[in-house]
Amino acid sequence: MADVKTEAEKIGETIKHARQRAGRSQTNVATALGYHQSKLSRLESGRGTEDTRVLRAVAAELGIPLHILGLSDPAPSAAGPPDDPETEDMRRRTFLAASIASLTAPTTPATATHDDLVRALLPGPRPISGQGGASDTSSLETRVAAARRLFCTCDYAELETTLPSLLADLREAAGDHRNEAEMAGLLATAYQTSTSLLLKQGDHGNAWLAVGRALAEAERSGDPVVLASSVRVHAHVLTREKHTTQAVTLVRHTAGQLAGSYERRSPRYLAAVGLLLLRGVTAASTAGDRAATREFLDEAQDVARYVALDRPDAWANFSPTNLALHAVSAAVAFGDAGIALNTAAPLMRRHIPVPERRAALWVEAARAYNQQGRLAEGYQALRIAETCAAQDVRRPAVRDLVADMAARDRRRTLPELHHFSRRLGVPA
Repeated sequence: MADVKTEAEKIGETIKHARQRAGRSQTNVATALGYHQSKLSRLESGRGTEDTRVLRAVAAELGIPLHILGLSDPAPSAAGPPDDPETEDMRRRTFLAASIASLTAPTTPATATHDDLVRALLPGPRPISGQGGASDTSSLETRVAAARRLFCTCDYAELETTLPSLLADLREAAGDHRNEAEMAGLLATAYQTSTSLLLKQGDHGNAWLAVGRALAEAERSGDPVVLASSVRVHAHVLTREKHTTQAVTLVRHTAGQLAGSYERRSPRYLAAVGLLLLRGVTAASTAGDRAATREFLDEAQDVARYVALDRPDAWANFSPTNLALHAVSAAVAFGDAGIALNTAAPLMRRHIPVPERRAALWVEAARAYNQQGRLAEGYQALRIAETCAAQDVRRPAVRDLVADMAARDRRRTLPELHHFSRRLGVPA
């Protein structure tokens, strides 16, 4: 693996030296290509990209011969069309393998099912379906919606089992050019769901891989709703990796293109824009930017006047309830525990139909209680969250919260908290 990593770093250094010889900054080159600076930074640091079109664009912009980046030259027209990005030569796949290997490793032990999902995300020849071949469009739409429901109901184990065969069938169906745009949209949604699952599991490295594929398919679909949703997930990955400024800029730019005329938009469109704005709330509050947080909350409130969808499916989990939940989360991020709990109080008495959102409310309440040193109430909030979505409480972010609460109870006045911590497998 060391040799593979050296190959990735070598390509990254080639790009960096070509840029520096041209006297250009990362931001300048990225802007010229329509990318964000972080994408070029990842390339130059040897972390790569899963989309050969990015490498080709960089090569053209900086005048780098394609073969130096492990890419084949476009085939002459007499020999047929150029290679599909998924069938690039072996050097390209070696570079991709290096990019994956050098990304952040998951914080939870890998399982056979997890490995199946990661393999399903890799470029290459279209994988063999686990269900005997691609299904018709209607059936695939149903399966994608079912995968989204599994995520929203926090059945992460079943979702991880479901996604590899779903991705395989969608990729096979995407080869049918009669409905290419529609299949690309479904495939983008499946990749978005994969990204969200990987983030829940703390596997940020492979989340980068999944979100890159989601964005590529979203562009192919030409559907602004699918693109907004993919950008939202990309902003989520950026925020988790502490690139909050880039995430805020990305959300602001994309939302600015989609905003306005809400009274004439479909519920699906409004939900996608609303959820994108809420991702901006998370990024801005994580960055400590109160002005941007308020900006995104206000715009999301405007969207919420026209849509109130609270169902666990692909697009319909944006509503005033979800808006209020993000206001709670933002207050916690700013350390305003009292404001967070006051905002959460009416939500605690309200029926929230999406289990993932119910659990999120009580986890954020636990964080606020922990900030105030009210460990007993924080523990009770976590137990309620567990009744809403047991698997969600076992994700790394919540385990870290439990570890912090247990460490603060130095006198062990709450034995039930420590028992809960051990049951979650949190190190003592």
